[in-house]
Amino acid sequence: MLNNVSEKKMHTVRFVLVIGWLVLILSLFYDPISHHLTDPNNLLSPFRDPNTCVLVQGKCLEQAAYPMGTRIFWGMIVPSAIMILLVFGHDTWRRICPLYFLSQIPRALGLNPRLNIRKNRWLAQNHLYLQFALLFIGLNCRILFINSARTVLGLFLILTILSAITVVFLYGGRSWCHYVCPFGIVQTVFTGPRGLLSSPAHTAERRTIPQSECRTFDKKKAKEKSACIGCKSACIDKDAEKSYWHYLSHPGRKLVQYGYLGLVIGYFIYYGLYAGNFDYYFSGDWVHEPNQLATLWQPGFYLFNQPIPIPKLVACPLTLGICVVMSCLICTKLEKAYRASLRRHNPSISREQVLHRVFSICTFLAFNIFFIYGGRPEILSLPLSVQLMFNGFVAVVSSLWLYRTWNRSAEQYNRESLTHSFRRQLQKIPVDFSQVLEGRSLEQLKADELYVLAKVLPNFSQQYRFSLYKGVLQDGLEEGRFQSSQSLEPLQGIRHQLGLSDEDHYTILSELGGEHSHLLYPNQQTELVAIQQS
Repeated sequence: MLNNVSEKKMHTVRFVLVIGWLVLILSLFYDPISHHLTDPNNLLSPFRDPNTCVLVQGKCLEQAAYPMGTRIFWGMIVPSAIMILLVFGHDTWRRICPLYFLSQIPRALGLNPRLNIRKNRWLAQNHLYLQFALLFIGLNCRILFINSARTVLGLFLILTILSAITVVFLYGGRSWCHYVCPFGIVQTVFTGPRGLLSSPAHTAERRTIPQSECRTFDKKKAKEKSACIGCKSACIDKDAEKSYWHYLSHPGRKLVQYGYLGLVIGYFIYYGLYAGNFDYYFSGDWVHEPNQLATLWQPGFYLFNQPIPIPKLVACPLTLGICVVMSCLICTKLEKAYRASLRRHNPSISREQVLHRVFSICTFLAFNIFFIYGGRPEILSLPLSVQLMFNGFVAVVSSLWLYRTWNRSAEQYNRESLTHSFRRQLQKIPVDFSQVLEGRSLEQLKADELYVLAKVLPNFSQQYRFSLYKGVLQDGLEEGRFQSSQSLEPLQGIRHQLGLSDEDHYTILSELGGEHSHLLYPNQQTELVAIQQS
C-alpha cells in the first residue's frame, strides 16, 4: 500500500517510530510519570484500573499504580502490528518496521556484508524451523519472564535489536527479516498471498520499485533506486504473492501455519489453566503482576480450585507444545479429508490449491481468535458501543480477506503476470489500436481479448509475433517467474494464441541468450554479485 510513497518520507516515518520505541524501552528502566495514569484513585485517567479483586489460583492480585510500558507494548503495539499485516499487508509493515530500520545501521555506515547468505545452505533450507522455534521460545519467555517484568522486557528488546544488527552486519540485506526474525513467521501467516489492501507487484509498472523492496535515494540522479542485494530468492519484499506460492510446499511451511494456530490457542488457554479463570487475562493485570519471576516454581496449573504440583516453568512450555502438536495433527487430517472431498467433485484440483485454502482458514481462525483475546484488556475499557464496532470491524476485514484469498491460485497469479507482460509488449508496437478498439484502451481488455487483438490487427506480421513473445519471455526471466530451462510450459498458452511453435520458443530463447546471457545463467550473475560484495 505504501510502495509509491518515497523512501525519504518513509525514512522519516520509521525514524519517528524508532524514537518512540526507544523512549518506550527507556521507560521500562526508568518511568517516574506514567504510574499516575494507572492509579485506581485517579478518576480523571482513562487508563486507571478498577480496584477489583482478580483471582489467581484463589488469591486476589495486589492492586497498585504501575508504569505503563509493558501495557503499551503488549496491549497496544503488538495487536496493532497484527492488524496492519492482515489489512494493509506485509509490504506496509516492512516499510514502517522500526526493528528493520535499526537492523540497517551497518548498511547506513557503509559496511559491506562479511558473509554470503546463499552459501549458508542450512539456514536457507531450515530457517522456517529456526524462526518457529524462536517464536515458541519467545512466547514461553513472555509468559514466564517478560510480561510484567519491565527490566527483563527492556533487556529482551535491546537483545533483539543487537541480534538484528549483528545478523545484517554478517549477511547484509534483510537477512534478519527473512531468515531469523520470529515475527517473520507471524508476517507469513497473516499476510498469506496478499493483505486486504496490499499493492500487487506482478501487475505494477516495471520501472517502479515494487512493494517493500530495499531501496535508497540516489543523490546524483535525484531519484530512488533499488538497494536489493539478492539475499533471498522469491523475496517476499519484492513480490509477496510470488513468494507465497514459491514457498507454499517448502519444508517447515505446514509447521508455520498449523503450528502458529496452535500457539495462539495455547497461549490464551494457558492463562485460564494457570489462574483458574479467564478474568485474569481479560483484566490485563498480567502486564503488571508483582514478582512475576517468583512464580516460576509455583504450581503452573490450577484446576477445579486445586493447584496441580507441576512448576509453571514446566507447565507453560508443556501447554504450548501440546497445543502445537495437536493443531498440526488435526489440521493435517482435516487437510487430507478436505482434499479427498474436493477431488471427488473436481479431480483436477491441485495439492497446492487445497493446501492454500486450508492455510487461509487457519489464518482466518488465528486472526479472529487473537482479537477475541489479543488487546482485549484495552478494548474492554472502552464503551460497549465501541467494543461492538471493533468486533464487527474484525469480523468484516477477516471475512473480506478470506473471500479475496479463497480462490487465488498460482495459475491465476502466473496468468495475470503473463497477461500484464503481454499488454506491456503490445503497447510497444507502433500500431494505432484506436482503429479496432472502438474507444477502449488496452488496459480494459481481458487476456483472451488481448490475444484475439494480436491476431486480427492489420499488418500484424510474424515479426511482430516474435517480438511480442520475446518481450514476454524476457520479462518472465528477468522477474524470476521461471528459469530458462523451465520456460517452455508456462508460455504454452501464449505460443498457441500467437501461432508459434516450440521450435520458435527455443529460437527466441537462443537469441535472448546471445543478447542477455545473465538471463540464461542467473547463477553466474549471483556469484559475480557475491564476489563484488565481498
